[in-house]
Amino acid sequence: MKNNIIITIVLVIIVGFGGFFAGIKYQQKKQPTFGRQFGNALGTRSGVPFQNGNRLGFRPVAGEIIGSDENSITVKLQDGSSKIVLLSEKTEINKTNPASQDELKVGEKVSVFGTENSDGSVTASNIQLNPMIRIPTENANPQ
Repeated sequence: MKNNIIITIVLVIIVGFGGFFAGIKYQQKKQPTFGRQFGNALGTRSGVPFQNGNRLGFRPVAGEIIGSDENSITVKLQDGSSKIVLLSEKTEINKTNPASQDELKVGEKVSVFGTENSDGSVTASNIQLNPMIRIPTENANPQ
């Protein structure tokens, strides 16, 4: 009777430790949730590499429209440079409500979301008119 209890205790300990170490190995093979959500130091997110710090070349652009035509707008960025943004039939243009391409006028503030092309231009998938753009200042004091 005493031998049966000792054997049972030893088996429970062995199975418990085996399960514990199997769980550790399983967890080590999984990528942490933080890494999947925010990317990691290697520039990947969910196993998809970033290009220029953005997933699949995704490039947000924010600034003021300084030129436009049927197929594109030119946006002056906060650093003084400019970026050509290509428009397509699939480009969504929004204010609070959906807007049209006719509302993309010189002087309007925009935020553009799309894919960066090899020539440096951006193909827009979404354009927000009059977004809240926060411009950092040198003497800003956070409170």
